[in-house]
Amino acid sequence: MQATRILPDLQCSLLCEEVRQEINGNLFIIGVVNVLRVPQLPIVAGRVCLINRWTAGLGQFNEAVRLIAPDQTTVISKGENKFELRDPAMSSTNVMVFGNVKFETAGTYYIEVLVEDVMKLRYPVPVVHTPMPNQQPPAPEKQG
Repeated sequence: MQATRILPDLQCSLLCEEVRQEINGNLFIIGVVNVLRVPQLPIVAGRVCLINRWTAGLGQFNEAVRLIAPDQTTVISKGENKFELRDPAMSSTNVMVFGNVKFETAGTYYIEVLVEDVMKLRYPVPVVHTPMPNQQPPAPEKQG
């Protein structure tokens, strides 16, 4: 019996500032995010990107991504994407762009990545309040 559907594996998931596509079709990732250091809270991130690469599957799939607040219940942003793998040796690299994401408080937020309602990965994204240092005006030059 030939398999008609195999749930894919999530090869990687990266939160980043930007994903661009070169003329040859390759993607390049700008500003991989480990920690979000912000000068004030609340703050709105104009653009946050997530890149997921799926492999070793067969069939059509629904991918869902959720950004969860530190209370671990509030979904502050979410997205869905459909993709297909026609052969288990193929891969699908999916990019989701989230606009105007509001971070209310400092704390540990979470990215959840699901395929067909099956959680494949959940990882932390710390948001740290780092105030801008007070800048002192330059000292006046001594004359004479």
